[in-house]
Amino acid sequence: MLYDRLKSRRSIRKFQNKEVEKEKMDVILKSALLSPSSRSIRPWQFIAVTDTELIRQLSLCKDHGSQFLAGAPFAIIVIADQESSDVWIEDASIAAAIIQLTAQDLDLGSCWIQIRERFHSKQVTAEEYIREVLGIPEQYSVECMIAVGYPGEEKKPYEEDLLPYQKLHFNKFQV
Repeated sequence: MLYDRLKSRRSIRKFQNKEVEKEKMDVILKSALLSPSSRSIRPWQFIAVTDTELIRQLSLCKDHGSQFLAGAPFAIIVIADQESSDVWIEDASIAAAIIQLTAQDLDLGSCWIQIRERFHSKQVTAEEYIREVLGIPEQYSVECMIAVGYPGEEKKPYEEDLLPYQKLHFNKFQV
């Protein structure tokens, strides 16, 4: 059941030294292509990276929060054509979430690495850095990278009684 997968899905930042099978990568990438988008414009595109040196280079895109990518055997860079849709950010984010849920369903771990609006250095954005490393044309914006692999760490599932129920409202916003 999807609900059970949602409770057990956690951000995994440590991965086993084990390749992700091509069949599993294919399922994840096909699932990304099935992602819904506003008016079916599908502004997103995906760059699948398995080359360990490229993954290492990509892990250096930010000072904080991206280094763990170097230990992942598989990375997916989620980009979108910003000129084709005014809601490319939302569409790319939905696709990234579907990538993570599909990885979870295949007993793989994953973690979102935010790129849009983040910096590599004071002069260079994380997006510019990644665009240079991967040869991404200017019309595409980089929303995020998803690290994927077999989990090298265990995290407890979320507990229902600890969910932030105060964030649920019915019929009207309630203070």
